[in-house]
Amino acid sequence: MLLVSSVFGCSSSALPPEVKLAQTQEHDLWRAGAEVYAPEDYARYKTSLRKGKDDIIIQEARLAWFRDYKGVEEQFKNILVEGNEIFKKIQEEKLSKASFIEEQLFILQSSIRALRRLTSLINEGRLSRQDITKAELILLEAQALYQRGQYHIAEEKLTCISEYLTTAEGKILPILNRYSNKEHIAKWKKWVDMTVYESKAKGIYAIVVSKVDRKLIVYKNGVLFKTYEVNIGRNGFSDKIYSGDNATPEGKYKIIKKLSKSKYYKALLINYPNEEDKRQFASAKRKGLIPADAGIGGLVEIHGGGKSGMTFGCISLDNKHMDELFGIADIGTPVTIVGAVDYDNTISSTMKGL
Repeated sequence: MLLVSSVFGCSSSALPPEVKLAQTQEHDLWRAGAEVYAPEDYARYKTSLRKGKDDIIIQEARLAWFRDYKGVEEQFKNILVEGNEIFKKIQEEKLSKASFIEEQLFILQSSIRALRRLTSLINEGRLSRQDITKAELILLEAQALYQRGQYHIAEEKLTCISEYLTTAEGKILPILNRYSNKEHIAKWKKWVDMTVYESKAKGIYAIVVSKVDRKLIVYKNGVLFKTYEVNIGRNGFSDKIYSGDNATPEGKYKIIKKLSKSKYYKALLINYPNEEDKRQFASAKRKGLIPADAGIGGLVEIHGGGKSGMTFGCISLDNKHMDELFGIADIGTPVTIVGAVDYDNTISSTMKGL
């Protein structure tokens, strides 16, 4: 509390009004967030203010009729000017930060939507959903902070959101990238073309399974004959490497056994693993990419039981459709399983939104 001293019988200089204005200004600057948006300027301002207060104390220590506040007055006028400049800087910083945060919130929200969409396209999407949900919740907090003008805290939240989204992407992107990889898709298309050609050349039925579409397509004499909706392995959008990975194999196979009674209604057993599967398994094992005691597995089927649930790696469809397929397929019918048959599939298109 600054004191204005007076001595009875004597006139003395009054404390300049700028002193009280500066005290109010300092408080307003603090409330406006000077420590956050203009920390260096605010530190210099407080030093000037402290010096001004010290000079007042020096004057008040003198006898009343010797006090002279002219120097103090000039000093505090300069302090007020300095404070007003800081106010301008705070406003500029806030506007800049608000614009940046608004843009980032929009980008992050778009990324979350795209990731949500992608996780709905693959069975492995469940691996990322927890991180995406956390990112969504923090995004709501950041939006609320932004609305309240608490930009510096909102900005900290943006970093957290990005970290969760990066983690979520890391869990599914290696799988998704296969569906936008032109080499992979070219290989898959070649397998499909060979299968359709075989159907035409031999005048037989042939089966193609497209994972990304969750479709089983039957060709007759090289012409599309029938299409069924299916489901695949719990990790079915990955290529099967070893027993227990819950992935669905990709490659050119044949039906080697028809089971009119099976655990899942009726089943068509395919000749997984083929020679390429065996080479892939051996390579993965040499590189230590799979458990040391893992086997390559087998007993991959097209079976009934419904298309709603995920399998351990097989291809499932509704029983009434299994009846139809069971009647069409014979021992030796070609079965080709691919990730996608087109470059512009639902996954590659959605990934463009990331």
